[in-house]
Amino acid sequence: MSNAPDIRTVTVTRYVTPLREGGSMPAIAEADDGFLYALKFRGAGQGVRALIAEVIGGEIARALGLKVPEIVYAELDETFGRTEPDEEIQDLLKASTGLNLALHYLSGSVAYDAAVVPVDAKTASTIVWMDALLMNVDRTVRNVNMLWWKKELWLIDHGAALYFHHSWDNWREQALRPFAMIKDHVLLSKAMELEAVNLTAKTILTPERIAGIVSVIPDAWLVEESPFATPEEHRAAYAEFLNTRIARSEIFINEALNARQGTI
Repeated sequence: MSNAPDIRTVTVTRYVTPLREGGSMPAIAEADDGFLYALKFRGAGQGVRALIAEVIGGEIARALGLKVPEIVYAELDETFGRTEPDEEIQDLLKASTGLNLALHYLSGSVAYDAAVVPVDAKTASTIVWMDALLMNVDRTVRNVNMLWWKKELWLIDHGAALYFHHSWDNWREQALRPFAMIKDHVLLSKAMELEAVNLTAKTILTPERIAGIVSVIPDAWLVEESPFATPEEHRAAYAEFLNTRIARSEIFINEALNARQGTI
């Protein structure tokens, strides 16, 4: 599919160190291509759905022109981690045999601080728009999920987005809901071009582009406790949710505009 992101698959060769700040116990790991990655495990608390949200959120961000570290699929062999002395980490590794997700590790990056490095209105508006689309409950002052690396702003950690998919209850109705938690977004006060960004984003995130993004979600992640009969039906539901929400974006844009009035 021409609109599909090109996502490589690597094999994890070395567990380097845990990233303790992450609630799901991600880790820095080395892969067989020689690069270091921030590795996110299918055996962590939110399971494969957090990994699916990472793929969808990260690749939508990339499509919108935002910077996201390269996303790769990361194979974990069943023998990996047997020598790990930390019992909790060893259990996590055992539960994560198979296909996981990783992002290229931005060595030397620091957590983004809007008070120190300002962000332009278009970028802020694009990020706020996207997080409202994805119902991303992160990207707050408490958890900015943005890094400053080589004098550029990079987005990470979209695993908390699309929270409806942990149950799929009333998902068609949820596609038409505003996102009230946008009021807590760390960049909301700087998002002065939401209406202009809305028009641009809708031309970029066409049904064809969305179909391409959901097409790369691995089958192995779509069969665990799935409410759908096949991976194809599961992908189609993600696409329908996103396309419905994009087509009716005024619902979440108006919520963001109203919330922004309270921040300025």
